[in-house]
Amino acid sequence: MNSGVPVVDIAPFLDGTDKLSVAGAVADACERIGFLLVTGNGIDQQVIERAFERSRAFFGQPRDEKDRWRPNGPSQQRGFHALATRGLAYTLGEDAPPDLRETYFLGPIDDHRAHFANLPAAANAYAPNIYPDTPQGTADALITIYHAYERLSEDLLRIFAVALDQPEEYFARFITRHFSILSSHHYPPLREVPRKGQFRTGAHTDFGALTILAMTEGEGGLEVRMPDGAWHSVQPARGELVVNLGDMMARWTNGNWTSTMHRVANPRDLNSARSRRQSIGYFMHPDFDCPISAVPSCVPAGEEPRFRTISAGEHIAMKIAASHEGAAVARDTRRALKSPGVSPGASRERSRRERRECGVALGVPAGPAVASHAGHGAPSRKFVKMLPPGDASAMNDVRQTNRAPVTEGA
Repeated sequence: MNSGVPVVDIAPFLDGTDKLSVAGAVADACERIGFLLVTGNGIDQQVIERAFERSRAFFGQPRDEKDRWRPNGPSQQRGFHALATRGLAYTLGEDAPPDLRETYFLGPIDDHRAHFANLPAAANAYAPNIYPDTPQGTADALITIYHAYERLSEDLLRIFAVALDQPEEYFARFITRHFSILSSHHYPPLREVPRKGQFRTGAHTDFGALTILAMTEGEGGLEVRMPDGAWHSVQPARGELVVNLGDMMARWTNGNWTSTMHRVANPRDLNSARSRRQSIGYFMHPDFDCPISAVPSCVPAGEEPRFRTISAGEHIAMKIAASHEGAAVARDTRRALKSPGVSPGASRERSRRERRECGVALGVPAGPAVASHAGHGAPSRKFVKMLPPGDASAMNDVRQTNRAPVTEGA
């Protein structure tokens, strides 16, 4: 089931008995495929099971009740987002149908808004959480697992630092005010045949530094694209958690570590009760103003880093904006092919021009979308500047360009 995805017991690192062996095994997995299954992770299984049980109770409520906990804007990763309202294939510039899942999001539990008050672009990243009061105990269960994942992510970054020949606390200075996201996903049994190109979660790479994921069993689950191009199913055993790298870590390591494509496949049988599935993921994003510059050991002597230094906030904004650019261009091209007298090239250029005029000023390429996998080559140098102070509207304009916002998760 988990062919090619290594299992690493990190307990010897956490208890100090054999840090180097664990760091070496993690480094090997990160270099080859960017996915691993971790045991000895220190998270109480009851914390995970309680979060699944309370999430299941929440998603089992009537739609009107769940909608009480929607955010004000569709692009904000807080609260409840209904089935088929978000799409991860957009992050690769694909004009695919939205994903077949519903989600509840939490952002940072600690309130860092005052610290970033003079950086309007950070407002969305540190927006207040929306805590449901029904069913009873749902909010507490999600907060508890958020904190458990938060502690594990700190441990994993210590392992990563040693794996990269850096001091163990190398990354600690970058995560004092992180804007990490918790997502509780529910994949209900399908009652209609999916549209062409529609998946439970479309193929994507994650944006941030690393992802931690727990999941229930069910038909139609996580698949990882291996180096040979084949898709392999991944189902962790009890006590195992999926850990994978995001694009930010690929950039941090100068492309030496891999952010790998993955998706959630559709079940073979419609209406099968066995196809109901849940996952709860944690997407580690460091401090919004953290500089993402190549780890020194990842740059060969005498060479320049492959990627320019940008902030974590700029990186995330760039990825989101590029995904909307790519999806819109794909959609415009398809429409142009159906419209007599309009060339695809003209439609694409008009689409880009309109988005430039709307204020795409987020540190994103002015031309075609950047490849989502940072290890596939240096990005375009045609970047525009970060959002100027007092202008957070451009980010919202870009994020709301598409009909279904993007996010991460499996």
